[in-house]
Amino acid sequence: MSGPLNLFWRLMVKPLGDEPVRATLTIAAVALGVAVVLAMDLAGRAATGSFHSSLETLSGQQDFEITAAGGVPEELVGKLVALPYDWKITPRMESYALVANSKRAFPLLGLDLVAETSRTWSPEMQSNATHETFGANRFSIEDVTRPYSVWIGQSLNKHSGDTLQLLINDRDFTCTVRGTYPDDSGATSAILMDIAAAQAVLGRAGRVDRILIRLPPGTDTSLHEWQRRVQQALPGDAQLRVAGASTDENRKMLAAFSWNLRLLSYIALIVGAFLIYNTISVSVVRRRAEIGIVRALGATRSQVLLAFLLEAAVIGGAGALLGVPLGRFMAASAVELMGNTVNALYVSSRPGEITLGAVSVVLALFTGLFVTLVSAWSPAREAASIAPAEAMARGRREYSVRVNKMFALWIAAAFAVAAVALSGLPPVSGKPVFGYCAVLLLVAAGVFATPAFAEISMRVSSRIFLKLLGVEALLASRSLAGSLRRTSVLVSALCTAVAMMAAVGIMVGSFRQTVVLWMTTELPADLYLRPAGNPATDQHPTISPGFAEGLAKLPGVRAIQRLRAYEISYEGKPATLASVDLDDPRIEHSSDFLSGRSAETVLPELRGANAVIVSEPFSYKHHLRRGDMIQIALGGSRAAFHIADIYYDYASERGMVLMDRNVLLKYLPDPAPSNIAVFISSGADPAKVRAEIERAAAVANVRILIFANSDLRQQAVEIFDRTFAITYALEAIAVFVAIMGVAGAMLALVIDRRRELGLLRYLGASSHQLRKMILAEAGLLGLLSNIAGLFLGIFLSLILIFVINKQSFGWTIRLHWPIAILLGGISLIWLATLLAGCYPARIAVRFNPVEVIHED
Repeated sequence: MSGPLNLFWRLMVKPLGDEPVRATLTIAAVALGVAVVLAMDLAGRAATGSFHSSLETLSGQQDFEITAAGGVPEELVGKLVALPYDWKITPRMESYALVANSKRAFPLLGLDLVAETSRTWSPEMQSNATHETFGANRFSIEDVTRPYSVWIGQSLNKHSGDTLQLLINDRDFTCTVRGTYPDDSGATSAILMDIAAAQAVLGRAGRVDRILIRLPPGTDTSLHEWQRRVQQALPGDAQLRVAGASTDENRKMLAAFSWNLRLLSYIALIVGAFLIYNTISVSVVRRRAEIGIVRALGATRSQVLLAFLLEAAVIGGAGALLGVPLGRFMAASAVELMGNTVNALYVSSRPGEITLGAVSVVLALFTGLFVTLVSAWSPAREAASIAPAEAMARGRREYSVRVNKMFALWIAAAFAVAAVALSGLPPVSGKPVFGYCAVLLLVAAGVFATPAFAEISMRVSSRIFLKLLGVEALLASRSLAGSLRRTSVLVSALCTAVAMMAAVGIMVGSFRQTVVLWMTTELPADLYLRPAGNPATDQHPTISPGFAEGLAKLPGVRAIQRLRAYEISYEGKPATLASVDLDDPRIEHSSDFLSGRSAETVLPELRGANAVIVSEPFSYKHHLRRGDMIQIALGGSRAAFHIADIYYDYASERGMVLMDRNVLLKYLPDPAPSNIAVFISSGADPAKVRAEIERAAAVANVRILIFANSDLRQQAVEIFDRTFAITYALEAIAVFVAIMGVAGAMLALVIDRRRELGLLRYLGASSHQLRKMILAEAGLLGLLSNIAGLFLGIFLSLILIFVINKQSFGWTIRLHWPIAILLGGISLIWLATLLAGCYPARIAVRFNPVEVIHED
C-alpha cells in the first residue's frame, strides 16, 4: 500500500470503524441533507411541471394561439379560415369535468370533430396531436353528432358504449363513451367532446376559448410577418400569443415558489456542513499526537491535508449514496404536499411522474461531496499546519478561539450591518436574491458571535447551575467553556436549525393569523355557494343564472351578491378579472385597503364607472399605484380603467382586478355567476334558509356546494395548513439533522475526554454523577442553542416577512407572535438534545478507570 493511502487508512478510516455509532450519525446527517435537496428537486419538477400536460399534449405542434377574456367569438374562426393562407385553424373549448364517484377533475376539451372526420391526413399533418392520439378516421359523423358523446383516456377503465357521469359547472350529464385513447397512465388524460356539444354543456354558445394556428410547413415567411397578418384580422379584445405562452406564464409564476422551496431545502445541508466541520475538527484534536508522529516520520503537509479531506470525502460520499434512494422515497411524499400548494395558490395541476435521472443523481452526489469538502477544508488545513514539536499542544486552538472571540464579535456586527443593507435592495428578475443573501449574512453573524455568547453565558450562569443542579452541572458548564471551539460549532449548528425553525414559524404563524383576520372582514355574508367539484385558483365554473335570480326570492334571503371571475393575461402574467354586485344597498361590503380608506368610501367610485380595485399582489407585480390607469381587452376592444384603490388579498398569488358587475356585463354579457354570497334576513333561521336553498337546487337540477361563513373560514385555514405542511417538514428535518449531530459530537466528546472522566471516577465520582454531568452538558448545549436560535430567528423572520415574502409574492403580512408554537418547538428541541446525550452518558460510565488512565 502506498504511503498516502497507508496514512489515510491508519489515521482516518480505522478510527472511523472503531466508532461506528458516531460515524453512522455523521453519515446519516449528510444523507438526510442530500435527500432533502434531491427530494425537493424531484418533487418540484413533478408538481410544477405537469399542470399543462393534458391541454398541451393534445394541442400538438402549434405556432400561435388566440384568446380573449370570456372567450373568442366563433365567427372569427370562419374569418381566419377564409383568409388566403395555407394554415390550419383549430378552435377549442377548455374546461374541467368531475367524474362521478371520483374526486379527480379532468380537463374537458371541445374540438371540431366534424372537421376531423372529413380531413384528409397528409404526411405533413402527422404531427397534429389529435391525429397522433386518436388516429385518422377515428371519429364518425354519426358518433360526433350524437348528444353527449365523449372520448376518454384508457386509464378511466371505460369502453366504447359505456356511460360516464360527468359534473360540468353546476350540472350532471350522462355521457356515452364513443372511443378511448392511450393516456400515459392518466398523466395526460382529458375528456374530449365535439366543440358544439362542449359549448352547449358549458353554456358558452357563440364563443370558443382558444383558437390554435398551425402555419404551413416549409414557409419562407418570418414568424413576425405571420404574426402581423393574424393581428390584422383580430378584434381589439383578442390576444395573439405564441402557442404555449400561457404555460410559460405559469412557469414563471411558479418559479419563485419552486426556488424558495429549493433554497429552504438547503438548510439541512447547511446544518450538516457544521457537523462535518465539527467531525473533522474532533478528528484533528484527537489525533494531534498521531499527526505529530507521522510528520516527524516524514509525512508532508500535503499528505496530511489530503488524508483529512479524504476522510471528509468518505463521509460525504457515503452520505450522498445513501441520500439518493432516500431522496427518491421522500419525493413521493413531498410531491403531494407541493401539488396541494400549486393547486391552492397558482394553477390547476396533477403531479407528474417522479423521474430520477442521471443528472439528478450526479448533482446529489456532487452536492454531498462538495459540502463535506468545503466544510472540512479549514480543520484539514489546521491538521496540515501542525508542526511535530507542537503535536501535544492540545489546547492551542481553544486558546486561540478564546482570545479572538471579541474580534469575531466585531465580524458578526459587520455581517449584521451588511445584512440590513442588502435587505433594502430590490428583487432580481422577480427573485429576492438579496433577501436570501441577507439571511446567509445573518446566519454567519450568528456563527461568529457564538463563541463570545457561549463563554459569557457559561460564566454568568455557572453559579446558578451549581445552586440549582449541583456540582455536576457546574462541571458541565466549565467543561463546555473550556472546549469553547467545539462548543461553538455545536451551538452554531443547532442554533441555525432552531433559528430557521423559529423564523419560518413566526412567518407562517403571522401569515396564518393575517389570513384569519382578513377573512373576518372579507366574508360578511351568511352563506356562500359555488358549483360542486374541486376548487382551483384558475378554474371558474359557473352557476345557472336563472337559479341565482330565484335565490333572491326565497324566504329568509335578504340579498344575494354574485361574483363572476375570468382568467386573463395582463402584461404577460396570469391574473383574475372579477366583478361583484355593487348597486344593492342591502349588501354589506367590508374590505381592507392599503390607503386606509373604508369600503363605504371606495366602492361607490366603481358603480357604473370604468374604475376598478386591484389586489395587492397584482399591484406589486405590475408596479401600479392608486390613481393609475390600466387597459384590459374586453368585448371587442381595449377598455381603460382607473384604479380607485388597492386592497389586501390573500386568496391567490395570481393577482385580481375587481369591478362593478353591471360594468363587466356591458363588455361581456354573460350573467352566470361563479360564486354567490347569500345574506340572511334578520331573525330568519339560517338552517331553514339553507334547507330552502338545497330544495331549490334539487328542483332546478343544480349541483352546488353551500358553506356557512364559519365553514368557509375553517376550510380556508385547513387549506392554508396543508399548503405550508411541506415547509414545516423541511424545518423538522433540519432540526433532526442538527440533533443527530449533537448526539454524534457528544459521543466524540465523551470518548475524547475518557482520561478526564476516568480521573473523576478515581476521585470518587459515581456513575450517577458522571451520567448527570454528560446529560447536563447536552441540556446546556440545547439551552444555549435555543436561546441563540430564538434570538437569531426573530431577526430572520423580519427578513422573511418583509423582504423575501413581499418580493416573491407581493403579500403584506402583519407580524404576529405565535408564542405557543415557538415555546412548543424549542421545548421539543431541548428534550431531543437531552435525549441525544443519553447514549454518550451510558458510554461514559462504562469506561474502566484503570485502563483509560494508563492508555499512554
